[in-house]
Amino acid sequence: MFRKCIVTSIQERVKSQIRQLETQVFFLRFCTFNFQQRRNYKSYKGLTPLTSLGIVSIVMAYQKGLEMNEQQSFKSKATFVEAIKSAYRDGQEDEALEPIIKVDSRGKPLGRFESGDYVIFYDIRGEREIQLTQGLTDKRFKHFPRKDNLNLNFVTMIDYDPRLRVRVAFPSEKKIKNTLTEVISKTGIPLVKIAESEKAIHIGFFMNGKNDEIFPREERIIVESLQDVSSYASYPEMKAREVSQQIFSKLKNPSYPILVANLANVDVVGHIENKAAVLKAVESVDHQLGEIVRECRAQGVTLLVTSDHGTVEEWLYADGTVNTGHTRNQVPFILADFSPAERKQKQLVLRKRGELADVAPTVLDLLGIVRPAEMTGSSLVVNCAQINKEKRRILLLILDGWGYREEKEGNLILEANTSNFDKLWSSFPHSLLKASGEAVGMPSHTVGNSEAGHLHIGAGRRVLLDRVKIDQAIQDESFFKNEAFLWAMESAKRENKSLHLLGIVSHYSSHGTIRHLFALLRLANDLGLKNVYVHSLIGRRGEKPESGAAYIEKVKKMCQEISVGQVVTVMGRFWALDREENWDRVEKAYRALVYGEGTEVQSS
Repeated sequence: MFRKCIVTSIQERVKSQIRQLETQVFFLRFCTFNFQQRRNYKSYKGLTPLTSLGIVSIVMAYQKGLEMNEQQSFKSKATFVEAIKSAYRDGQEDEALEPIIKVDSRGKPLGRFESGDYVIFYDIRGEREIQLTQGLTDKRFKHFPRKDNLNLNFVTMIDYDPRLRVRVAFPSEKKIKNTLTEVISKTGIPLVKIAESEKAIHIGFFMNGKNDEIFPREERIIVESLQDVSSYASYPEMKAREVSQQIFSKLKNPSYPILVANLANVDVVGHIENKAAVLKAVESVDHQLGEIVRECRAQGVTLLVTSDHGTVEEWLYADGTVNTGHTRNQVPFILADFSPAERKQKQLVLRKRGELADVAPTVLDLLGIVRPAEMTGSSLVVNCAQINKEKRRILLLILDGWGYREEKEGNLILEANTSNFDKLWSSFPHSLLKASGEAVGMPSHTVGNSEAGHLHIGAGRRVLLDRVKIDQAIQDESFFKNEAFLWAMESAKRENKSLHLLGIVSHYSSHGTIRHLFALLRLANDLGLKNVYVHSLIGRRGEKPESGAAYIEKVKKMCQEISVGQVVTVMGRFWALDREENWDRVEKAYRALVYGEGTEVQSS
């Protein structure tokens, strides 16, 4: 290390001396010119001889120009990893990394999307991938200007939206029938759902079984999340109070017997590396919980409190670095029965352990509604026979991201003031629910997420998620016979068009995995493709700080090992994976992919 520092120091001194010599040569040449200018002043009426001060200013400007050119030369020749690390030093993080583009020796961007090219967007989950896909494929798109006549042949890994004009590699196998919402709807009982817009898709699409349909007598009240804020760290309270006000309004109206609500703060703010903001978010949710408990007691409403996954209860990795991602921990479930029926029955007893798929059967048991055969989860109530069959009102409250962990180290749930939750937990029957891995249809040992969490709360059964299906397809090699992949790759080869592989590079992201990219690269190699370009999205959630550079290095090595593909775009997922119609972000991603706008590098 010491020798490396000495060599670096010598190199810098040599560079400095060269700059000084170049400046001195320029100074002598310029002075000679200025002397001639003074001698011939009468014949050069358009020129004015410079003073000594003017000469010094120009020479200083020249020297600064040399330094800037040297810096620009370094930047243009930097590798992706070097450029990413430079961005880290400038204060950028993976999730919002400004686009970085590979260019040739003349500065022309390489591997841009051209008309007739084939694109495979290999992300899963889907709801954050819709807007960028629209921008790249929808001829009626009007949210920002686009390149004329850009006709792409587009494949998505899963079905992001049935309205998109794309081929789907792994389409949905069948509709998830008889979810909690659908079953309640069939009884004719009104159901209202309340959440911030940050979680609108979760209480709607995912909770209804990945179904856009709004069922009869289902009502949704969406409180618009804060707009035009650079970070929720400055507003950790978010719109929790406004969501609670909507809850109070419906609790006071007896025509709304069933409510589902989501408080988003812990999950959303928990992804920000700001401890004070996270603690404030937890305490804001706890404060609203206390107000909601009081209103439920006043209105005689049965309150069920749970969560979809953990987040900030395990905010530190073992080495002490901050973990802003989700966790594998269990989540709480509390049954606080304030209904008139409660006074006519023995206290209900809950199982000590369960999983998120048990929530819907529990709700139906409390309502006296027969569970459908598809709902294979089990009620958490042990003494179901003791449930009073009188009509009751229920509020199912989801504290998004509120996990349970007894260890105090790095546990911001325990560190925060959560007096209302603590009182509820100690006073009423409660359980701990599995909210990660196989319990929510994911591979074992994977963390939970809001999508899988809400899906299983609503479905009342384990639902095998897309990642597991795709992993199984790779294992049994049916992945390499997939009709959509073969169509794109064989067509690209036959038509001499480029193949673009676009998506997240991560081991842990709910949007996809680097293993799926590697499988696509192997298939491209087997089919003999040459023009294969990788456009990588990186993101911080669930990763250690500055993981993006390491992932890009892994992709580069894979491309080199199998001699196919090259990384030509790297950017933070913040730009490409938006779901709140922040079209300026999506436009930045589009312009990077199509026009090559971003920081330039000449080597992968």
